[in-house]
Amino acid sequence: MIKLRVLSPDDWQVWRRLRLAALAEAPYAFGSRLADWQGEGDRAERWRDRLALPGSYNVVALLDEQPVGMASGVPADEPGVVELISMWVSPPARGRGVGDRLIQGVEEWARQGQAKVLRLSVMQGNEAAERLYRRCGFVGTGVLGDVMPDGVRHEDVMEKTLG
Repeated sequence: MIKLRVLSPDDWQVWRRLRLAALAEAPYAFGSRLADWQGEGDRAERWRDRLALPGSYNVVALLDEQPVGMASGVPADEPGVVELISMWVSPPARGRGVGDRLIQGVEEWARQGQAKVLRLSVMQGNEAAERLYRRCGFVGTGVLGDVMPDGVRHEDVMEKTLG
């Protein structure tokens, strides 16, 4: 059974463990780099601040009581729009509904906040993630997201209208 656990800044160590694993396992999928969160970047107050972003919702998925995935919802710059960010599922937990459950949790949070649109950015070429997002009702917008650290690749923006 997949359970979701909402995190507070005091849960920074759980978030840290998953985020570092995500950046190490799937560097192609994120705008952040592992090196940015190691060494001088690996400070408790920085992790706490990440979980304390104003209006954010940070959740981990538990499978057999073990944290196996993570996602966040954050307010966008536009009224009525929230963004799904920092989405990752550990490889052994993939294909077991964890990603679907994380998205569902962020979507429920967004609806409770009266959001009309749930938006995300996915790295170009990350076909597995795109399939998951499409299965969960997201569609491509044709808008390019941020340029990645390599200065070449972009993210593709996808959205889901919340009714």
